[in-house]
Amino acid sequence: MARIGQVKSLAFAMMLLAVAACTTQYRNHGYVPTDDELSEIRLGVDTRDSVTEALGTPTAGGVLDDSGFYYVRSKVKHFGARRPEVVERQLVAISFNNRGVVEGVQRFSLQDGLVVPLSKRVTDNGLENENFLKQMLQNLGNFDAGSFFS
Repeated sequence: MARIGQVKSLAFAMMLLAVAACTTQYRNHGYVPTDDELSEIRLGVDTRDSVTEALGTPTAGGVLDDSGFYYVRSKVKHFGARRPEVVERQLVAISFNNRGVVEGVQRFSLQDGLVVPLSKRVTDNGLENENFLKQMLQNLGNFDAGSFFS
């Protein structure tokens, strides 16, 4: 009898775990200033430093000419084993002129255009998970002892 009770308890626990694994979860990534915080930014007056002080460090900056600050917030839906889906993305772009003074503030969302995937690109160093000792042993024959005495 006690064995049947244990089996029922185990079956109930497994069913509870299966149901919990299939619940929808939302995760927020990043930070976007509120409209009240953005109203404190004065066009033609504030600089990069004052914007950073008022709003915090941006998520990203201008890539080529350091032209702007970008604050990005994404809401991602996770459901069971399905691929995560971005359901909301907000972007605040603050542009600066060549003197570093605020020129414009714009807010964008997914509804304003195409989904822009945010990704991290890393330069390959060619090491392919080699450990330190293996690298040292491979380099033993790659130096000239005569170069130490010149």
